[in-house]
Amino acid sequence: MKKFIIADNQDITKAGMMFLLTCPKENTDNLLVASNKSELIHLLCVHPEAIIILDYTLFDFSGVNELITLSERFKDSVWLLFSDELSIDFLRQVLFCSHSFSIIMKDNPKEEILSALHCIERQERFICNEISNTLLSGNIQTIIHQEDKLLTITERAILKEIASGKTTKEIAAERNLSFHTVNSHRKNIFRKLEVNNIHEATKYAARAGIIDLAEYFI
Repeated sequence: MKKFIIADNQDITKAGMMFLLTCPKENTDNLLVASNKSELIHLLCVHPEAIIILDYTLFDFSGVNELITLSERFKDSVWLLFSDELSIDFLRQVLFCSHSFSIIMKDNPKEEILSALHCIERQERFICNEISNTLLSGNIQTIIHQEDKLLTITERAILKEIASGKTTKEIAAERNLSFHTVNSHRKNIFRKLEVNNIHEATKYAARAGIIDLAEYFI
């Protein structure tokens, strides 16, 4: 039987989740607890097929990319993200990049939380009603539409190439442009997006749908 890793540093949440996972059983041998990222990674190394119940907002991840990379490292693991609040940007990235992630919120009804636990035990994805409604409300499309106006068609195309890892010199050669021209586009892109590095620019490209998240994180 697969192990459950409760990755949360709130005692009341851990106790409540352990109750739900063991009731009406008395055997807790399959339940493990991680209070920080290091402990979580250690447990995953020992149990790479575990089901992880994680409050991402309470752990010291550097960003969503690190979480996605961790899920790719342990490809047989299953993740139930269990938090008070998750941004639309975060939700869009994790849900579109991998089917390993399910979502439930801490203020959801007990019955819905139990449904989520039963689904992930069966290797089925679960997205709670609150998040489903948020994603279907059109908020994401509105955000993307607004962000699309920031960059020209050429700038979006160059941003896609930057996000794919190409250097300014390589982009210039492929587009038959001067290094100076491409570099100017690059500076304008960073200025318009108010970012300072490729990592931040790539995050924007993922959020705006300029790059395919599934391909990017393979």
